Amino acid sequence: MRRDVLELRQFYAGELGRAARAMVGRKVDEAWGEVRGLDVLALGYATPFISQTQALTARRSVAAMPGQQGVEIWSGAGGRNLSVLTDEDRLPFPNALFDRILLVHALEESPDAAALLREVWRVLAPSGRIIAVVASRNGPWADAESTPFGHGRPYSRHQLAELLREADLEPSGWTRALYVPPVRWLAGWADSFEQAGSRLWPAFAGLVLMEAVKQTFAVKPRGVRARARIAPPLLSPQPIAPASRVGSTDGPSRPCSWRAAGKGLA
Repeated sequence: MRRDVLELRQFYAGELGRAARAMVGRKVDEAWGEVRGLDVLALGYATPFISQTQALTARRSVAAMPGQQGVEIWSGAGGRNLSVLTDEDRLPFPNALFDRILLVHALEESPDAAALLREVWRVLAPSGRIIAVVASRNGPWADAESTPFGHGRPYSRHQLAELLREADLEPSGWTRALYVPPVRWLAGWADSFEQAGSRLWPAFAGLVLMEAVKQTFAVKPRGVRARARIAPPLLSPQPIAPASRVGSTDGPSRPCSWRAAGKGLA
């Protein structure tokens, strides 16, 4: 069962939530950088990690929140709402629409994570990239039921990579985040824990972030796939600005805190 959107909002308004936003948002910025001219989807409850600058400079920004969770208003330019309530295995978007998709609080509590990722594959552009953020199976946040990351199924890097590959999303890089223990009075020391933890005890990280790219051809036959089905659009998001696509979907070279992901990912 998914956390209610009101619980999520309350958590991210608190000290631990603000620390999580800062640490994860930094990693997303490192990987994606400028998104001007691109179409961005925040899936699950990912809006705290999309900066206001990114939301306003992207060609199109949309937040899709699962029906079991609930939805909240996410405002764009002129105060327009950019969020939509949706079935997670039937996203109301055309094929190949988004250049970037960020998944947070999307996979761990999904009743069918594989079906969700097949929909992500369908709406992702051929040169698009996703970042999946999940609770680390070995990290302390997976056991912290007072936080949203302490609910649902946590993942190891290997498990997350295999899940992505099953949806024809090939992992291209990974990193860890959130080394601060899930204790409110330690939230102010999150930066110090992040710097020390990545060097001294990397396995102590609370979250695993993995970037993946779309595989346009299946590696092995799998019969009829959900990608062949196009959900009738319930929402036709309009560009925030009439600017043409000027951003590169290939992005910059891999930032130092992200590691390349290969077939031997463990």
